Amino acid sequence: MDNWIALVKANMKDRKVTQDQLAERLGMSQGGVGHWLNKRRVPSLEDMNRLLQALGLDELEVVLEIRERGAEQVLLPIKHYTPYFRYPVSDWKGLCEIREEPARYDAQRFELTDYRCEGEAFWLPVTSDAMAAPSGLSVGAGMMILVDPAIEAEPGRLVVAQWANSTHATFRQLMEESGQLYLTPLNPTYPKQLLTDDCRILGVVVQATAKF
Repeated sequence: MDNWIALVKANMKDRKVTQDQLAERLGMSQGGVGHWLNKRRVPSLEDMNRLLQALGLDELEVVLEIRERGAEQVLLPIKHYTPYFRYPVSDWKGLCEIREEPARYDAQRFELTDYRCEGEAFWLPVTSDAMAAPSGLSVGAGMMILVDPAIEAEPGRLVVAQWANSTHATFRQLMEESGQLYLTPLNPTYPKQLLTDDCRILGVVVQATAKF
């Protein structure tokens, strides 16, 4: 609850939204909002998420987490509110890892993460084994990668890039060698490619997940 209040207050300050304005967006009284933010009343999960949406934080969702009781704990379950960020899953299809054409998102397809991106991030499915390494860092086919276009691409980061006049993009690691930047696969059977002026970075991969 405290984390949720801190998040709401910080965003109200950043966005210059008053309690009166927030209450108007929610269709309720200013006093009701004040009771929530001052912990005089505990809002429902539905109300907590409605308030986040009223602040324009549609990518956030508050969920209820129930922990098992310990030997010395009270028999009642403990409520813990954890903010999650949700980002759309791309529906790009094709033989390559990612298609160049603008993504069309299904409003019902989202993936949750505890990572808050800086830009308009999105998930992409990995369909190639070019980033599947025999050891160490490896991102194999079937995994999902979270791409943040607002992150600066630096050597060592995993990136999604695209060459001009190409209908496909590629997922590689940005590496520097002798002053030159290369797009390097983690799978040694694939060749690395020189990053030239006609290639643009579409975003930096900030997270990779796998489902079983």
